[in-house]
Amino acid sequence: MEPTGSPSATAVVAARGAAVTGRLSRLDRFLPVWIGLAMLGGLMLGRIVPGIAEALDALKIGTVSLPIAAGLLVMMYPPLAKVRYGELNRVTSDRRLLVSSLTLNWVVGPALMFALAWLLLPDLPAYRTGLIIVGLARCIAMVLIWNDLACGDTDAAAVLVALNSVFQVAAYSLLGWFYLVALPGWLGLEQQALDVGLWEITKAVLVFLGIPLLAGSLTRTIGEKRKGRDWYEGTFLPRISPWALYGLLFTVVLLFALQGEAITSRPLDVGRIAAPLIAYFAIMWTVSFWLGRRVGLGYERTATLAFTAAGNNFELAIAVAIGVFGATSGQALAGVVGPLIEVPALVGLVYVSLWARRGFYPSSVTAKEATA
Repeated sequence: MEPTGSPSATAVVAARGAAVTGRLSRLDRFLPVWIGLAMLGGLMLGRIVPGIAEALDALKIGTVSLPIAAGLLVMMYPPLAKVRYGELNRVTSDRRLLVSSLTLNWVVGPALMFALAWLLLPDLPAYRTGLIIVGLARCIAMVLIWNDLACGDTDAAAVLVALNSVFQVAAYSLLGWFYLVALPGWLGLEQQALDVGLWEITKAVLVFLGIPLLAGSLTRTIGEKRKGRDWYEGTFLPRISPWALYGLLFTVVLLFALQGEAITSRPLDVGRIAAPLIAYFAIMWTVSFWLGRRVGLGYERTATLAFTAAGNNFELAIAVAIGVFGATSGQALAGVVGPLIEVPALVGLVYVSLWARRGFYPSSVTAKEATA
């Protein structure tokens, strides 16, 4: 029995949640609204302004879109500036987290997308292939902001995306051959060759992870050296944090503007592509969150595990689909629909994660309250 007058775990969590909500900026509190408006604004921009998609698509180096790269770099910099790089050894020593993440990202994830693509798109080979390509590209970008919004472990997220990047460079082409040629052949299904250069994968990793990772590391090192950790984490980080969401919204507008015509002119096809993607995000996140609890991870690392496993590297997937099959191919459309479904789906899962935190981890929150 609790002592008279002491708050219950549920009451403490509810009070803490109300306090946190009260401290959120308007941008944070109404994120789903801003995401929806950004999606709508991008669609309208793509339909109303003649030639905007072609103009945006022309601004690229190789297969890297400069406007989208700019949005992603702005989006990723604040979360990576929060990482305490000198303390990452406490993450790399957690074998439960590392083994679980590698298994989910490189065994479960690609296999699940392969199964869903064949089950739900057996009559649409181009879209099916595009989805399998998406499933092979593990997330190294947007996962940082989903993890941040869900109050996950920022240091752990940095380690896991770095690990995914290494495996992506080493294994992407091999996994493409396995899931598009070898496995379908063994199962008596239609095969599809995939020729992906190692440099294309490495370039995507260097641009979308290497630049903001270096910037974040240098910022913390220089900031703490000159002003101290209290100033860095109490003054500087709150100033730059909103830019992560600004970058996200800018990127969403661009993605919808680039593909507005394709999305609005082929709504049934988009719906067919969306079905396996929605199932994938829901299943991967749920299984990963369950596994995190099962192996004894706390909320922060469980949330990080779930979001790093559920997200995908759509930048790489789109680049591969366009490079191999062409910009107007069904494979490219499937790659583009990927992030358009992923953004609202994972925004929703952020709220599910915060709800699960109150329901499944009340004792850990109570302990934090006691030591705060």
